Amino acid sequence: MPDRVETARQLITDNLYMALGTADESGTPWVSPVFFTPHEFTDFYWVSSPDTQHSRNIAARPEVSIAIFDTHAIVGTAEAVYFKATAQQVPDEDLEAGAAIYNSKLPDTRAFPASELVAPAIFRLYRATVHEHSVLVRGGDPELGKGHDSRLVLDL
Repeated sequence: MPDRVETARQLITDNLYMALGTADESGTPWVSPVFFTPHEFTDFYWVSSPDTQHSRNIAARPEVSIAIFDTHAIVGTAEAVYFKATAQQVPDEDLEAGAAIYNSKLPDTRAFPASELVAPAIFRLYRATVHEHSVLVRGGDPELGKGHDSRLVLDL
């Protein structure tokens, strides 16, 4: 049996981008690829302009979905991890700590000091806090396969 928790953690650790699913106030969906830094597999940080579609959507509706997967996997061998989360712009009181977490995955030359993540600067720091983790179960999985792909909820 595969260690699904370890698979999920490895996907989070090994990948640089996540697909961030948001919706506007009327429910119209939007998906954006964003560079991210994970923290303890429960919080995901990224930097964006508050003027982007996904940032405006988060301001109106903080519930988000996230998928992380290897886009180079051969068809039929893909692994993926999915999240239901709540996202927000990181509040000022958490900005220093959040920026340190985000920057830990960046070279020093690309890091964002907290002072560059507040107005009038163009970028802000965002955080998604996960409340449900799940992994892809391929349809042909010898243990849990159903003939079609499905998800298995788990705790990381």
